[in-house]
Amino acid sequence: MPVQLLAIARNTFSESIRQPIVLVLLVIATLLIVLSIPFSAFTMQDDQRMFLDIGLSTVFIMGTLLAAFLATNVVNREIENGTALTVISKPVGRVPFLLGKYLGVACAILLTMAYMSLVFVLVERHGTMQTVRTPYHLPVIAFGLGTLLIAVAGGAWCNYFYGMVFGSTVLLSAVPLLLAGYTLSLFFRPDFSSDVVAVAFRGDIWTAIAAMTMAILILTAIAVAASTRLGQVMTVAVTLGMFMLGMLSDWMFGRPAQRLQLEFDRLGGDVSFFSGDSLLYHGSSLLHAIVPNFQYFWLADALTQARPIPPAYMLTLGSYAALQIVVALGIGVILFQRREVG
Repeated sequence: MPVQLLAIARNTFSESIRQPIVLVLLVIATLLIVLSIPFSAFTMQDDQRMFLDIGLSTVFIMGTLLAAFLATNVVNREIENGTALTVISKPVGRVPFLLGKYLGVACAILLTMAYMSLVFVLVERHGTMQTVRTPYHLPVIAFGLGTLLIAVAGGAWCNYFYGMVFGSTVLLSAVPLLLAGYTLSLFFRPDFSSDVVAVAFRGDIWTAIAAMTMAILILTAIAVAASTRLGQVMTVAVTLGMFMLGMLSDWMFGRPAQRLQLEFDRLGGDVSFFSGDSLLYHGSSLLHAIVPNFQYFWLADALTQARPIPPAYMLTLGSYAALQIVVALGIGVILFQRREVG
């Protein structure tokens, strides 16, 4: 089973990063992240705070869209084309097939998140232009733009001479090149004078990105589960719907439950279990517990308010994300067991 699982995951990963939608969304994400600098220049106070909100939101939304589209392309499309029947008819069960698909999509999502994160931290390293006298960060421009141009040129070369897929080649080469460019940019100030790496490196930003990546992996599991029964449009709708519910969970479910709890405490708890308020309280509490709360993973406020992010919180967040992924994949396995794949 582990060999079959890894084989399916490896094949799914290769198929995922070759999808044209990946290159399209990553190009859009790159442009939006770069344009976050002029977009955040109208706050009249703290442009850098606005940039963090816009940039992280772009990465989060694009990661959600990638999870939805990739999950549909690698699961539902194989079911509709009959490819899944060929695999399952061999000694490969439905459970390893679905888990392998998720692992492959998750690895592709991690690669795309690494790309968008590196673009984001490079742009954040450049900083917003608070005034017209603010200098451009020349090392960031040189290393960031240079590595992207090398990746695109390498992708075009490999596509023309060796027939390799342009999008996946660019993505696979851009991530290590951007990492090298970002690392080099930490050593220099805007005028290429030396800088202190320990001061230039923003570990809190990477912590926030790690938390956001956990949320994207949850959405990937939800998308994979939904794609076992739904088509592309409905899978995207369900994934985006869960994203919106998760971001509004505290407001939609947590706040009514808390308000009713305070009301019950004021009345001394003497309320019928089957009363309207009691049913609303238990329903809101249940939904607040079941629906993934993506506000837990949104740490932009901690960044903008310079608050530390404790390691214990990240460990708790990782456990919460793992539980949500297991539940989503469990539902996906149940839905997939009775799905006709012929």
